[in-house]
Amino acid sequence: MTSLRGAWNSLITSVAITLITVATSALAGYAFSRVNFKGKRLLYAAIIAAIIIPPQLLIVPLFRQMLAFNLVDTYWGIILPQAFAPAMVLILKRFFDQIPTELEEAARVDGAGRLRVFWSIVLPLSRPILAAVAIFVFIGAWNNFLWPFIVTTDAHLMTLPVGLQTVKSAYGLQYAQNMASAILAALPLVVVFLFFQRQIIKGIATTGFGGQ
Repeated sequence: MTSLRGAWNSLITSVAITLITVATSALAGYAFSRVNFKGKRLLYAAIIAAIIIPPQLLIVPLFRQMLAFNLVDTYWGIILPQAFAPAMVLILKRFFDQIPTELEEAARVDGAGRLRVFWSIVLPLSRPILAAVAIFVFIGAWNNFLWPFIVTTDAHLMTLPVGLQTVKSAYGLQYAQNMASAILAALPLVVVFLFFQRQIIKGIATTGFGGQ
């Protein structure tokens, strides 16, 4: 597998994971923040429990599920199990709680439905936290090694972190090639940080990832 192929695979899967995760987390976070529905507390407790459970415990059932749906050695097999982030649901829920309900009530008086309020009022006000969540998810997906390593055996589907562990030639391990691939793997993350460092810092302050 060439480094460029691995970088392309990482880009496709990371972007897809980020888009799906941000969309589903925003919808779920808004539902927990604003909508009263049956089983809300139980489902919220399940979200918290999903954060506590070590991801390694889910590898076997997830792999069996991918086998059942014939998604092993496919892009979707890499993407779908990583497209659910309970922590991001809680982060966005916490942010939505801080948005004044008066803004949404005024929009409803004008005849806007809940989805219209979410799209036109809540999301524009949430751009900083959505950007921060997207950056965190993208970095995590780009750096993830374990799941893509397990679910792919086709060299043409391997992501860059997996490919870095399999870069060998007939003469054995080529350190220069490995170092070049490592630089290629780190370059997108450096670019993301340079362009979005303000959102990253704001996201750390907002979500509490700084340990405070």
